[in-house]
Amino acid sequence: MTLTEQAATLLDITLTSEQVAQFETYARELAVWNAHTNLTAITDADAVMVRHFLDSLTLFKAPPLKALLFAAGTRVIDVGTGAGFPGLPLKLAQPEIYLALLEATGKKVAFLEHLINLYKLDGVITIKARAEEAAHDEAHRATYDIVAARAVARLPSLLEYLLPFAKVGGFCVAMKGRTAQTEAEDSVHALEVLGGRLKSIETFSLPGVDDPHHLVIVEKVSPTLNQYPRKPGIPTRQPL
Repeated sequence: MTLTEQAATLLDITLTSEQVAQFETYARELAVWNAHTNLTAITDADAVMVRHFLDSLTLFKAPPLKALLFAAGTRVIDVGTGAGFPGLPLKLAQPEIYLALLEATGKKVAFLEHLINLYKLDGVITIKARAEEAAHDEAHRATYDIVAARAVARLPSLLEYLLPFAKVGGFCVAMKGRTAQTEAEDSVHALEVLGGRLKSIETFSLPGVDDPHHLVIVEKVSPTLNQYPRKPGIPTRQPL
């Protein structure tokens, strides 16, 4: 099936011909840039459509996130976005969200800005910084409705990167593989310290992909103490 058919069948998302063309351009630009910049290990066009684009769009199907993502003006930050996943596919499918793409690697930020300029996107910014630093910036701390990350760190560490960005009542979503349940169980203390509560773990199957796909969704229920996140590197080396 095409991306349009898969999005409609699996996720109840209708993509216009213009949006499909944007995703096709995204895949081509990713391949071109990947030849000289390490953006992704997945380069086959069909695999990119499923493992990057469709994978990112599963956030629209998650019950706690669906209404927010379909609402205009919802503030989303993608932490450690790399080549733009899941943030940019969300923006292409729903142009009315506000999107911040946080990435510390300059070459990856250059790729993201290239795409933003190519598509002439409004309501999207890049932030070249580490999460531990950006989360202490008043412009970004506790200001986002949805904080997303894919394959950045194990959940007990990842929550320290994500929860400071979320406003109370907002959500963090960690895109995980088969270890999702175990990581959630290991995060009880981190959730208590950082002001989060496990909302749900949503499971999806992607076409042609054997391993299940999980979205670990955490609700921000109280403000995160000012000392978090700790200095760069510490959340990973010494998880809560």
